[in-house]
Amino acid sequence: MPTVLSYPTGSVSSFLFETAKKFPSAPAILFEGKRISFSALCKEIDRVASGLLKKGIQSGDRVMICMPNIPQAAVLFYAVNRIGGVAVMAHPLLSAEELAHHMKESRVKAVCTLDLLEEKFRHLWPEKTAKLLIVAKISEHLPPIKRQLYSLTKEKKKPLSPLPADVQRIPYQALSNASPLQSPHPGAADEVAAILYSGGTTGVPKGILLTNKNFNALAMQTAAAGDCIKPGHLMLGILPLFHGFGLGICLHTVLVHGCAVLLVPKFSVKTFATCLKKAKPNYIAGVPTLFEALLRADGLANTDLSFLEGVFCGGDSLSPSLKDRVDAFLSDHGAKVQIREGYGTTECVTASCLTPKSKSRRGSIGLPFPDTRYCICQPGTTTPLPPEEEGEICLSGPTVMQGYDGHPEETERVLLPHEDGEIYLHTGDLGKMDRDGYVYFLQRRGRLIISSGYNIYPSQIEEALDHHPDVWHSAVIGLPDVYKGQRVKAFVVPKKGISPDQAERDRLMEYLKNRIARYALPSEIEFRTELPKTAVGKIDTKKLERESIQN
Repeated sequence: MPTVLSYPTGSVSSFLFETAKKFPSAPAILFEGKRISFSALCKEIDRVASGLLKKGIQSGDRVMICMPNIPQAAVLFYAVNRIGGVAVMAHPLLSAEELAHHMKESRVKAVCTLDLLEEKFRHLWPEKTAKLLIVAKISEHLPPIKRQLYSLTKEKKKPLSPLPADVQRIPYQALSNASPLQSPHPGAADEVAAILYSGGTTGVPKGILLTNKNFNALAMQTAAAGDCIKPGHLMLGILPLFHGFGLGICLHTVLVHGCAVLLVPKFSVKTFATCLKKAKPNYIAGVPTLFEALLRADGLANTDLSFLEGVFCGGDSLSPSLKDRVDAFLSDHGAKVQIREGYGTTECVTASCLTPKSKSRRGSIGLPFPDTRYCICQPGTTTPLPPEEEGEICLSGPTVMQGYDGHPEETERVLLPHEDGEIYLHTGDLGKMDRDGYVYFLQRRGRLIISSGYNIYPSQIEEALDHHPDVWHSAVIGLPDVYKGQRVKAFVVPKKGISPDQAERDRLMEYLKNRIARYALPSEIEFRTELPKTAVGKIDTKKLERESIQN
């Protein structure tokens, strides 16, 4: 892997358009049987950008994009950038209260959404300053027969609540039919391209300001570290575009290197399996729960997966036991690759570290990306720790955010100058580095359990449980305790045929006694048929904590 790269000086959209000149007729986006070439994609981006300009959206304006993984979401992301605007990416299934918070805090001038979600936004409008509601339909980018069937069975026919008189509703198709853009915004590397929302190191959602350089550097770094991206190959785009992993890697990185992305608007195990068998993507990327789904998917028993050239996992900790199971599955199905774990935060778009292609180390999340420095510091300080000592993961590089939107105090708290003169992002996560520079993720700092003064890492208990032959998956949380400060509770999803009874609890406890410290043993094991997930498919430990406290 190279240690230094050169990066584009322009915008994310200009990077895409440069690529499109090299591969005009090659597929850029695949969706429900429709193929959109690079040339067609760029033409639609320019028409939509022109339509936005004519409706009053200017350079610097914020435009919320609240859509599933459909072509219009990708087009709008680049179209907003093409005129110098800022794309505010929002999860379509957020509550009305959460969407209202994002709209208000980001000061959006327009909202782009799907007709199926339109009513939710209409209820929010009386308190908002946005004056445009842009509404797309999934059927607009379906092949003719599918479009007709979808219009008959899926699209809403119910009357909608009224909009305020000063709010204009615009069909997406009206924008896409506009005349081509004449003078795109030149775009500078340090201009904000997008705002992504994340809980950051405190758990309170904040808008993360990410620049053109952040996204373009990520695309260059990912290609260099991945060492497998080839023009014309296909990425399975299951990860949502409102998340840095989906937007930055599955869309932008892929497109600017001449690859195509198969957009999947709604994930299910069945859809995942069907896409693998029919589309034969060269790359798949996901969070650990996606790969658990791969192991459970029906219909893949005799499927040849030799077409896979890159399998990447991030967004949450990949346990060694799950890695072993996925690697065995891939090998049994003819794949020549193993799953490669990465690490990152939304504050640096997504990944900033990746397991090398052929030099993995058990339990490691790999080596830092080119031009990215990692430092393990004494928590709460900028004091670096020596190799093998545990501390806070801090990193510096070209993908680190500009800051939190409207939260200067929070920005100053996590972006700190170090002795080498560089600004480092203090992630709040715990980890270590070995003498060769390999990084090891230990725990999200917010998940650290402190019981009777002892530091307990939930991931270590989860790893022990996941190795038990009766356990499919587990999650561990800390709960308030009068005497210890916190106590440990484990949630277990047993494998098929295992009775979730007291005898099984006793077996698991005996098993754990030989593998973890006495002070880290769970005080309680609760069986579940499944574990709750966050918007991006991670185990929702916060929800498990709330439910346990309420009960």
